[in-house]
Amino acid sequence: MYTPQRTKVPGVAIAIIGAAVALAVNAVLPVLSALTVAVLIGVLIGGKLPDNTDTGLQWVTRKFLRTGVVLLGLQLSVQDVTRLGWGTVVAVVLTVLVSFGGTLALARLVGVPKGLGLLVATGFSICGASAIAAMDSVAKTDKQDVAAGVTLVTLYGSAAIALVPLIGAGMDSEFLGKWAGLSVHEVAQVVAAASPAGATAVAAAVIVKLTRVVLLAPMVAGVGLVQRKQGGRPPVMPLFVAGFLAMIALRSTGMVPGFLLDGVKITTTVLFAAAMVALGSAVRIAELVRTGRRGILLGAMSTLLVGTVSLIALRITA
Repeated sequence: MYTPQRTKVPGVAIAIIGAAVALAVNAVLPVLSALTVAVLIGVLIGGKLPDNTDTGLQWVTRKFLRTGVVLLGLQLSVQDVTRLGWGTVVAVVLTVLVSFGGTLALARLVGVPKGLGLLVATGFSICGASAIAAMDSVAKTDKQDVAAGVTLVTLYGSAAIALVPLIGAGMDSEFLGKWAGLSVHEVAQVVAAASPAGATAVAAAVIVKLTRVVLLAPMVAGVGLVQRKQGGRPPVMPLFVAGFLAMIALRSTGMVPGFLLDGVKITTTVLFAAAMVALGSAVRIAELVRTGRRGILLGAMSTLLVGTVSLIALRITA
């Protein structure tokens, strides 16, 4: 008897196996983010998988990413944000707003399709692949836009792991950590970029980065409202983004035990890694090469914009 649920199994299995491999590589070579490795695995296997994996991979992309975004909220509390100081919070808001608007303008300048430009602006200014997934839920984008956006975030975020500590060699460790948190795209990439400056830098980087992530909710809601006015009917705020905010509120109560937070952090990484394998499998290198030159240029320009704006914002508000 035909059961639609069974059609998901091969794709889900591929994504989970790929995630396990990515996590193993990260354990041996910590400099390589598990999410970066997961995307690369997906790209390498993309186009070589049987057709019966498509349904499961699409399901993983949607469900795992959204669940990961919700659980990401448990990594941040309101108290963490207030401890940063209002100057740093202002720097976060300025960086996100200027980087988002600036990247949209740059996308029009270089002739990148509107959907891809929006996803790059969201991913580069806020929090990489998870932000791209959230924005995709309310925006008029296609699967190739999402895959290309994630590929660009991975490419330039990985480059930032080497560039941030190199450029910031003479900076105070806490300042460098804040800059890494403001300028690097993925959470794992932020940790890797701040690590050479020590534990103080890493702690500051993670809190600043997660504070950036909070702005995902109003950004997605704003775009959702614009899409509705233009005749679309996406939710103003997707349920999983509301869930992300609810998890921040729950963490802020201080009632979540430490062992549970540790377990949720690992679970979040696994979910994101599996989703990255699934997203990467949708990338077709030949098509990306043919059509992606402008996207690659946009990624470089947006990375430079985010890095410059965040550094200036920190200097002004610190």
